[in-house]
Amino acid sequence: MAGLLAAALYTPVSSALGAPVPASTVAPAVAKPFAPKAVPDAPGIPVANVKAHLARLQSIADANGGNRAHGSSGYQASIDYVKGQLDAAGFTTAVKEFNENGTTGYNLIADWPGGDAAHVVMAGAHLDSVSAGPGVNDDGSGTAGILETALAVSRAGLKPTKHLRFAWWGAEEYGMVGSRNYVNNLSADDRSAIDTYLNFDMIGSPNPGYFTYRHDPALDALFRDWFAARGISTEQDFEGDGRSDHAPFQEAGIRVGGLFSGADYIKTAGQAAKWGGTAGQPFDACYHAACDTNANIDDTALSRMADAIAYAIWTLSASGS
Repeated sequence: MAGLLAAALYTPVSSALGAPVPASTVAPAVAKPFAPKAVPDAPGIPVANVKAHLARLQSIADANGGNRAHGSSGYQASIDYVKGQLDAAGFTTAVKEFNENGTTGYNLIADWPGGDAAHVVMAGAHLDSVSAGPGVNDDGSGTAGILETALAVSRAGLKPTKHLRFAWWGAEEYGMVGSRNYVNNLSADDRSAIDTYLNFDMIGSPNPGYFTYRHDPALDALFRDWFAARGISTEQDFEGDGRSDHAPFQEAGIRVGGLFSGADYIKTAGQAAKWGGTAGQPFDACYHAACDTNANIDDTALSRMADAIAYAIWTLSASGS
């Protein structure tokens, strides 16, 4: 997840005078319920499989100077690993180049054959780490979560009503550069074809919370209801506004949703009472640090979040609205 400097690059909703409008005064969009059409049951995502991807990302960082940052050999090896998994599973993949600060960056886009190309459900996570560490939670966790969901789509031979697309973004840590480049280079028709973009940036924090993106009421309710049915409380995420790859999609008028387990801000006593963990400590004390390794993951949070991702993908790709 990009830090506060990147957040400053995000343009907030503004009033007619150009001043930011407080979130509490922005009229929410009218939530339209989803109308599933014979939605097959989403599979549980084996957390062992997700952790195997994380172990691979860790080993890539270990072999490449301790990180997987934009412009590094570790990032290129990360692209190669994820692309190889998707190619073997039957996805159509494309590596899209962009430039950031004189260095070539790469996005990886993977399309599942079939579905209505005029109605695209898209899920993404950023693949790059900061230069200080391997980025196993930020954002290896989101990378691995959507990768294993994509592989589950292949194993199930899913035949969605809508077209499914997955993306792994480069240079998010420089201010959502890869995702912004992707959105800015879409034609008007291709942009309007994306019904939904879901973002997953940090889903295995070691002192976890369960946050849903607040931006679209129906997408927010989809996730919140899934967790509520399992007795898990959620909160809407306000802190993440503009700090990750959903921002360029939202600015382009595309509905966005997602999940988040918390970064460097502090878990309150009330949150610890709901979710366990330690009050007065960060959700992820290793945020943007060398200690963001395989040891920096909560398996329970990772498992729950991955299952929720699969549920959303299965439901939205068969949705009639």
